[in-house]
Amino acid sequence: MPDQHEGELAEKIQRLIETIDIANILTEPLTKSIEEILRVTAEDLGSNEASVLVRDGDNGDLRFLSAVGQVAERLVGVLIPAGKGIAGFVLSSGQPIAVANADADASFYREVDKLTGYSTEMILATPLRHDGEVIGVLEYINRAGDPPYKPFSPDEMDRAARFADAIASLVRAYESAKLFRDMGQKIVGEGSEFDITEVREWLSHYRGGAEHREMMDLAVIVREIAGRGEAERSLCRSVLEALLTYTSDTINQTYLRY
Repeated sequence: MPDQHEGELAEKIQRLIETIDIANILTEPLTKSIEEILRVTAEDLGSNEASVLVRDGDNGDLRFLSAVGQVAERLVGVLIPAGKGIAGFVLSSGQPIAVANADADASFYREVDKLTGYSTEMILATPLRHDGEVIGVLEYINRAGDPPYKPFSPDEMDRAARFADAIASLVRAYESAKLFRDMGQKIVGEGSEFDITEVREWLSHYRGGAEHREMMDLAVIVREIAGRGEAERSLCRSVLEALLTYTSDTINQTYLRY
């Protein structure tokens, strides 16, 4: 029986590693999609820079998940402490805000500009919401061209809120895939100690959502088709790739109409 037990364990570990790899594969296109929406919407609002910040831990810290613009590479991964900055205010209050003169605003967090060498003149920030919860902040910084800049208008704030709705769904999907990947890596990590309660609590919350149930229904359909043979797998891949291209083009065209 030991051989059978070892075989079952090896199979479980293999499936876990495959799941981690799938999660890794999923996060890259999600971040690219977020960047593409940032790029298109920033152009629509006449902004130089745009970024997405997400919660980092349970204390209210924010971390730059994605950014486009002059200092995008220096922004990604930067942490803003809880309650700091205009983004911190938007996260805690759940209210959008447009600041015409950032330097004169007491809540402006100057450390990010010091780190990147960029000069923030004005900000439009709006919350990212998913299932009624604020999960991050969407920001647009400055205008194209030279200052003085025209302030962001109420209409532009409304448009930013609509952009935030789409980005929030992608952020939630990214965070779910990343969390599952991190949990898997912790489980298989050499010499690591892991509390299974953490997994159970997350799974209970995640599986209870309507979005997860819908994704599982789709996954079952795809698995059934792909399991019927090579021809079916090839057809399934072609249909899904065509659908992905179509939806990406539709999203871009929708934002350009706003």
